[in-house]
Amino acid sequence: MKKTVRISFEGKTYDVEVEVLDSAVAAAPAAPVAAPAPAPAAPAAAPAVAGGTEVKSPLAGSVFKLKVAVGDTVAANQEVAVIEALKMENPVVAPCAGKVTSISVKVLMTIA
Repeated sequence: MKKTVRISFEGKTYDVEVEVLDSAVAAAPAAPVAAPAPAPAAPAAAPAVAGGTEVKSPLAGSVFKLKVAVGDTVAANQEVAVIEALKMENPVVAPCAGKVTSISVKVLMTIA
């Protein structure tokens, strides 16, 4: 079942169409969600090596961990970094197998 939901964010109103998959989930009260903090400016990207594949984060956030280094060989779908967004750790995976030739980000936060 599809429903249209009106959402207001920072003074703007959006009508969003959503599909309700489970009536038990739809009946549960929604928890309030905080607006995400603006992402820090990314450093200038290093030029891609001819024939190389750039690995992009699926969402904005802070680099929490780097799991590879320049020169490492990675497999397709291997976790290469972890992004912290909305107090959750989100994996960033390699889209294909290859060798890391450059890393254009650095870890911005550490938790002891």
